[in-house]
Amino acid sequence: METTRAHVIVTGTVQGVNFRANCRDQARLAKVGGWVKNLPDGSVEAIFEGSQAGVQRMISWCYSGPIHAKVQHVEVTWQEPTHREPTFDIAW
Repeated sequence: METTRAHVIVTGTVQGVNFRANCRDQARLAKVGGWVKNLPDGSVEAIFEGSQAGVQRMISWCYSGPIHAKVQHVEVTWQEPTHREPTFDIAW
């Protein structure tokens, strides 16, 4: 299986709507490693690493997020896989 890695910044109403917890749950279902965290400017940052299909699934999910989120923009930067995040967690 080829591994891919994406760095994602999501802006809009994405804090205070359970974005991180839902992202973690979705990433675990997609069998993607990495992390998600809130940023001081109100956006959310995430790293997704795993199969191309799993990472793409997570990027697609970020465009809507959980039910109360109002996503304005999703910025994706592709990176070289590091193989350092075998599980998906919420970073603080």
